[in-house]
Amino acid sequence: MFHTIYKNRFEIFLLSQLSILFGSLLFPHDFFEYTLQPILFMINIVAGILLISKKKKTMWFFIILFGISAVIFGSSMIQRSEDSDTILLRLSIYFLFHIIVAFNIIQQVWKASFVNKNVVIGLMSGYISLGFLAFFLFMSIELTNPGAFQGVLMDNNNFELRADAIMYYSYITLLTIGYGEIVPSIPIAQKAAILVGLVGQFYMVIITAVVIEKYILHSKNATK
Repeated sequence: MFHTIYKNRFEIFLLSQLSILFGSLLFPHDFFEYTLQPILFMINIVAGILLISKKKKTMWFFIILFGISAVIFGSSMIQRSEDSDTILLRLSIYFLFHIIVAFNIIQQVWKASFVNKNVVIGLMSGYISLGFLAFFLFMSIELTNPGAFQGVLMDNNNFELRADAIMYYSYITLLTIGYGEIVPSIPIAQKAAILVGLVGQFYMVIITAVVIEKYILHSKNATK
């Protein structure tokens, strides 16, 4: 059974990512935010651990880390909270976890000898993972430097709305769209925005290009 689940690891991880990002389009806001989203974050964590399960030491490190964190923080480990004493530490844990997971996804996609469905889905989930990393980075900057990001979407005192705005800004920056509703107002935030934009472009130009090249090569060999 584990072999079957592991075989579909990219699909599970991608589905959990998309559910976190777009679940609010399908369910009532309060139900999604306070009931469904914490469950989806838990599924995302489990799916991420599944992705790195071949690396036993890393896998058990994060299982133990999240176990300890759950004991210390309780339900706030997966739920949104305005408790500034724990948010930054939680973001650091998530950032470390997701950077390891994103690296492993990219590594698995890069080393794939044949481009199949799993590789394509892994390519997609790897890119979405970069957006989550950008969110953790930007939120950490905003928490340690209040007002680091300003704009019409940040002009409120509601933590949830500000977090949603930062999530939105993370993907807009990764996609290099830049509508202008949120702008980085201090040097560290500006450099972080540049870094996210560069990483997103490098991913598209290098990782995606390598996968496409492998697919074209295999397609040519198959037709011979």
